[in-house]
Amino acid sequence: MSALRMPSPFRFIARLRQLRDDERQQASSNQFLAQALENEKMEGHRLAVIARTVAMSIVALLLPFLNPSLSVLYYEAWVAVFIALGWLQLRLARVGYSRTELGLIFLDVSLLTLLFITPNPFFSEDVPTAFIYRFDNFIYFFIFLAAATLAYSWRTVWAIGTWVGVLWLAGFIYVAVFGQKIPELSEATAIAFEGHSIVGSELDPNSVRPSVRIQEIVVFLIVAAMLALKGWRSNQLLMRQANLAAERANLSRYFPSSLVDVLASTDRDIGAVRTQEVAVLFTDIVGFTQFAEHHSPEEVMDLLRHYHAFVERSIFQNGGTLDKYLGDGVMATFGTPETKSGDAANALKAALQLIDETEAFNKDLQSRGIEPIKVSVGVHFGPVILGDIGPSRRLEFAVVGDTVNVASRLEASTRELGCKCVVSEELMRRAGLDENASNPDFKFSAKNQIKLRGRETSINVWTV
Repeated sequence: MSALRMPSPFRFIARLRQLRDDERQQASSNQFLAQALENEKMEGHRLAVIARTVAMSIVALLLPFLNPSLSVLYYEAWVAVFIALGWLQLRLARVGYSRTELGLIFLDVSLLTLLFITPNPFFSEDVPTAFIYRFDNFIYFFIFLAAATLAYSWRTVWAIGTWVGVLWLAGFIYVAVFGQKIPELSEATAIAFEGHSIVGSELDPNSVRPSVRIQEIVVFLIVAAMLALKGWRSNQLLMRQANLAAERANLSRYFPSSLVDVLASTDRDIGAVRTQEVAVLFTDIVGFTQFAEHHSPEEVMDLLRHYHAFVERSIFQNGGTLDKYLGDGVMATFGTPETKSGDAANALKAALQLIDETEAFNKDLQSRGIEPIKVSVGVHFGPVILGDIGPSRRLEFAVVGDTVNVASRLEASTRELGCKCVVSEELMRRAGLDENASNPDFKFSAKNQIKLRGRETSINVWTV
């Protein structure tokens, strides 16, 4: 049977299951959502149990006022039972589907229903079973429902509503069919209110008052549905917030934390294709292939993790963007997605910091008996094309152009020049550091023009 031809109740149930499955799928694929749901569930459950305990304690104080006799101790004992059940639910609470937890919730509402449709065994006076409805005990179900909205999902809230509706209907039928009746009370009521049949029927101690019972069930289901809807909306908000957290985490992998806040709040389309001037940095481990050949996979991955960590630190601490990992190499940009006046100088600082971090890392490697690594760096400044590329299902923010190619070739030229870092004269000029060549503390030295692979014109460079 197709979904379009299913009866309305079955379509409604199928829709609820679909919503449940969608939420579970999102939670399984988004660690931020899974963590948010877990935190929300446990914090909400603790708050619910505290609220329920306070509510039950207030009820315990109210009961002697409503029933000033020793028989009230029977109900006081049940209040203690319900408080204990609430704390037991908290102890066994977990995120996701739990039969034990649902079983305790069902036990909750079942015991409450049983309490309200059976007479107090310590009540001294013999009364019809239906007479207990005169005390309007059904309102206490709302305390349990309200507490549930703090602790459970919208699906469980709706389940509690339907369970209470079914149990209360079954209890009302049980009392009507099997409850104790005292016919002479009905006769006395009829005589006392002769000529007032409506009043007489309403005050008949043996009457279960079916219309009132149905009204209680319908109103309770309406309230449960509205609270479940509110819970669903809160869940949607929670998922949107978790998705935003995931997006921010993805941004933080490529951009410094200071820039993540700006990107998260901007209305500008960051992925729009455009041209702007940026600094591009490439870095690589010299001889990494030979290192991988003579070391175990665990040692290779450990080296890469530590290397990438201090490369990322050097880039982010100087306001750069981590563009991509290229095996043991890394490409970074300074001036994306937004340009700043100090982009060239920041790229230069990142290159020098990267060299210093490598030296510190090598000392650690030597202390562990591992040969030190050599890192090569190339930096250039110029116009690039940037924006989203690729098909709609696999979009990627990319930076391309001749400036990128030059920076890559500069990094490769460190092998021929026997240095750690090669920087283009254009970048030095943009950083305002080319005039510092006479400074004895200046680490860079000018080189003659070099020819880069794949380019016809030569380029002036500085090395360190």
